[in-house]
Amino acid sequence: MPYTRPWLSFEQQLQKLKERGMQVSDNDAAISYLKRIGYYRLSAYWYPFRKFEMTIQADGSITSSVTNQFVDKTHFTDAVELYLFDKKLRLLLTDALERIEVALRVDIAYVVGKHSTFGHIEESSLNTSFTRKIIQRKGISRFDAWVEKYRGLVSRSKEDFVRHYHDKHGAELPIWVAVELMDFGGLSQLLGLMKVADQREIAEKYQFSDWKHLGKWIYCLSYLRNLCAHHSRLWNRNITSRPPMSRGFRQEWYQTLTENVDTLSRPFVLIAMVRYLMSAICPNSGWHTRLIDHLESFPTQSSDRKLSINAMGIPHEWDDWKEWIEQKIKAPA
Repeated sequence: MPYTRPWLSFEQQLQKLKERGMQVSDNDAAISYLKRIGYYRLSAYWYPFRKFEMTIQADGSITSSVTNQFVDKTHFTDAVELYLFDKKLRLLLTDALERIEVALRVDIAYVVGKHSTFGHIEESSLNTSFTRKIIQRKGISRFDAWVEKYRGLVSRSKEDFVRHYHDKHGAELPIWVAVELMDFGGLSQLLGLMKVADQREIAEKYQFSDWKHLGKWIYCLSYLRNLCAHHSRLWNRNITSRPPMSRGFRQEWYQTLTENVDTLSRPFVLIAMVRYLMSAICPNSGWHTRLIDHLESFPTQSSDRKLSINAMGIPHEWDDWKEWIEQKIKAPA
């Protein structure tokens, strides 16, 4: 269907919200937020406060649909405070994900580099049973797909150190330099091509009983990293890159989260995974406490519809989970 909604001034946008039942106590402040954040981005945070109506179909089934009207007492600040909570959550996770990403670069370079200085682009340094598998939609091997991705990272790089190495040492970057160009996606892809013994060496560092499990975690955290990097709504999102069940990683907290369908599809399980890896990489960091403090600062709402952090997939055993954070990593997985 053709898009027919007209352009509206900021004042008209605010008036539209008022007509739909949203309360606004400070017009100037509300318009300021609309100017700085945008109607569309904020709409994701006032969506939970919209009214739903039930309809009985001819076959007797009942369907629910969202209306344009807001639940009674919904205030403009309800959406803004949710947005600010979500923003700080993403910033906290971005901080942790950076540390995890950097640590993985070191791990992969250290292990692959023992085979060859250029092991990341030498099939003999990787697992040929993995590298030779064909990606049907591309018609090329996994190794060729990896090299294509890696070459693209190098060619697009504007880093001075890349130019320096090319000028001084030739066309190819050693693995311990090459990893500095790899994002989570690239690290995940290279990790999946490594020899089993090498993957197991890294997995054991993080107390995984199944080496394949770590690769699946990194893939999920790549998804989370992209959400944070693109400033996407996170706190109550239905995640599409779901982590594997607990068989390859037997920490009690992970089993609790992944054996429940509701929590498995919510972002809290990814946040808990970040927390675990941070405990291994930076055990003395205050990040863990800052995470708890922020989650406990979830804003209250003026609206008659009350939201809570449970929409993130936080288990009812919230106090137990906080104790798991304090204990850090004590028992092997």
